[in-house]
Amino acid sequence: MDVHPYELMGSILLWAAIFGFAGAKLFNALENWDAFMKDPVGMLIGFSGLTFYGGLICGGAAVLYIANKNGVKPFTMLDIGAAGMMLSYGLGRIGCQMAGDGDWGIPNLKPKPSWFSWAPDWMWSFKYPHNVDMSDYDNRIPGCIGKYCNELRLPVYPTPFYETVVCLILFFILWKMRHRVKAPGVFFGIYMIMAGVERFFVELIRVNTKYVVAGIPFTQAEMISVIMVVGGLLLIYFGNKRFTKTGAVNA
Repeated sequence: MDVHPYELMGSILLWAAIFGFAGAKLFNALENWDAFMKDPVGMLIGFSGLTFYGGLICGGAAVLYIANKNGVKPFTMLDIGAAGMMLSYGLGRIGCQMAGDGDWGIPNLKPKPSWFSWAPDWMWSFKYPHNVDMSDYDNRIPGCIGKYCNELRLPVYPTPFYETVVCLILFFILWKMRHRVKAPGVFFGIYMIMAGVERFFVELIRVNTKYVVAGIPFTQAEMISVIMVVGGLLLIYFGNKRFTKTGAVNA
């Protein structure tokens, strides 16, 4: 290793920010192609409309390029970032919840179950008042004056809040495990499985564009989640196999 990873933080942050933002925009455009064709410039330069997996894939690829260029092994770099990526995703969803940027769930008209009676009503279903997505913009909030005086007509599952809670729990699990996993790539494989499973299940109650192939409906995030889980399993298998054979560990 020519340099320690912490010495690359400036370059890593710059490349991750640029390519992560570009990737998030690109994947959002692909997922909302009709809207993109109507206003391509607005979708590309606006700060809303970002897809997490696009940012993860493109930003991650840029970070790996910088790391490899400076002699840091790719698997070591992936393991270093695993817990931090889980934490950043969970914290990022706080912004989605507070802003109401459209990353919410499907309508939830079910009564709050008794086992959840201790929680505020908004944790079960929420109309996202003053949402920046301007969804149901003509459904005005009485007595409100200004641009963002709308709320959803139907309450929905507050999926960003759910993801924040789950991802913070998963982060603490990963944080506790970080020194116990020695084989390069295995720790990131565990992250991939956790992140993929979490996102796959939240997609079941989340609003998103559906695709149909061979009669099977799925979202872009569901497809990537499955790939992440499979990729994580492969990383764990081959990482442990290589560790058993060579004894190589993260520096």
